[in-house]
Amino acid sequence: MNFTVKPVDATFGAVVTGLDLKSLSEGDFSDLYANWLQYSLLIFPAQHLTTEEQVEFARRFGDMEFDLTAISNVDAAGNLVKSDENDMVKILKGNMGWHQDSTYMPVQAKGAVFSAHVVPSEGGETGWADLTAAYGALDQATRDRIQNLKAYHSLHYSQQKMGFIQKKKDSEYNGYGLHNLEPPLRPLVKTHPETGRPCLTIGRHAYGIPGLSEEESETLLEELVDFTCQAPRIYHHHWEPGDVVIWDNRCLLHQATPWDMNQPRVMYHSRIAGDPKSEFASSQP
Repeated sequence: MNFTVKPVDATFGAVVTGLDLKSLSEGDFSDLYANWLQYSLLIFPAQHLTTEEQVEFARRFGDMEFDLTAISNVDAAGNLVKSDENDMVKILKGNMGWHQDSTYMPVQAKGAVFSAHVVPSEGGETGWADLTAAYGALDQATRDRIQNLKAYHSLHYSQQKMGFIQKKKDSEYNGYGLHNLEPPLRPLVKTHPETGRPCLTIGRHAYGIPGLSEEESETLLEELVDFTCQAPRIYHHHWEPGDVVIWDNRCLLHQATPWDMNQPRVMYHSRIAGDPKSEFASSQP
């Protein structure tokens, strides 16, 4: 390979150096994609991509669910947004719960490219957790119990559970994921469509396992998240401006971590669409 891959101190993830993401050859990208499937999370320090370059890089991994959105506590006018009553802040704080992207949509996302433009002096890390290693570490009784179970997934549910109810009907955050579609019903255990490895599908958007009481469902789902998010199955990245990461949303949970909202944090997120053949889930039991 024409680049260096150094695993992080976890069951997944690696730091990649020696590449310029703005000018990847087909051969280098093929090697990079293979490493992405192996490690699930790739970290590229000091790339300093423009938003256009980020979208171009993300598109090499597949069709886009959406090209780019700002994950930021700075509004379009450049003002800090700090109030807990602001719909933007509600989404930012909701994202501090462990989750997978777009499990609340009919087609779960394949992955995401994330970049740091402005970072706070401390805090604001992003964490990931290994759903493949978690499944592999479960005892056989738990595997047998969850093998055929499913859970509904809803952004309405997860935001309300954390107390972050959207109030503005015209808010930019009241559309995507906050809609009136029936919540999809996803298996707790899935097979990764490219690696063939079994992994969990859980996180803050999951609830309401058919056949279990509300209390039983909540307890089981929380236990699975708590079990997953333990060393060595977690990694938190401390951002520097210019850092870029790509992660496999099909087999990793992720979360933001708190920071002083008096300091700006400006990140950009590009979401790669899942294959409907493997990532679609209907609302029908």
